[in-house]
Amino acid sequence: MDKRADTALKHRIPVIDRMMDVLGELEVRDSGATISDLVVKLGLPRTTVYRILNSLQLHDMVQRSEAGSYHLGHRLLGLASHVASSGPLDLVAFAMPVLEHLSAMLGEASKLTVIDGDGVLVIAAAQGRRAYALSVAPGQRLAGHAGAAGKLLLAHLAEPLLAQRLSRPLEALTAKTITDPRRLRAELSRIRRQGWAYDNGENGPSILAYAAPVLDRDGTVVAAISVPFLLGAEPPRMNEIRLSVINAAKSLSHSIAAAG
Repeated sequence: MDKRADTALKHRIPVIDRMMDVLGELEVRDSGATISDLVVKLGLPRTTVYRILNSLQLHDMVQRSEAGSYHLGHRLLGLASHVASSGPLDLVAFAMPVLEHLSAMLGEASKLTVIDGDGVLVIAAAQGRRAYALSVAPGQRLAGHAGAAGKLLLAHLAEPLLAQRLSRPLEALTAKTITDPRRLRAELSRIRRQGWAYDNGENGPSILAYAAPVLDRDGTVVAAISVPFLLGAEPPRMNEIRLSVINAAKSLSHSIAAAG
């Protein structure tokens, strides 16, 4: 263990470690967890779990359902939306006017997504006003190997990182999800060549999407703009969405470059 890690371990705050354990467990439970669930899973005293949840609930970091289960709270969505804004480049600030224009033009929701850990994270979104437009929100975490934005970001990942991701089992979210590493590599190569990605129902059987890359001032892909929409759109409509997404990503990339 290096000296920095050793120092960090000596100066930890146990209650924060336990709080993070609680949040981490809620993160992987889509249906939520009760106090009893958390006591059993984490091996903590019931009073400790209750006090942690009560404090987190006061800050809207968790929320309690009528059935008594706890879920991650809305405050986390706001915090997540600023994850990529801590550096010199505020992606969210640059992206919001572009996303709002894109959604107003198409009537569909649009979002900005970045690589985050083993998956991808939505850091900005604009809602669509078209009938049956899908709902999107900052803070949504999605699989990296499935969906237009995830595949596009993987396609531009450095080879060592990509190899690491593809060495793990790839979950089949629908019958359309690509779970074979060789097939996925071929798909990623095609995405790099054509400059955009398509989701043919890989995250949800009735949800399609197009995504295009956002570049920083150095020409590095830092995010993806995407528009999800429901299955059943006619080919001309799909082409309109694809071209609009590509143009929006180019517009955002140009704005970032001009700001430099």
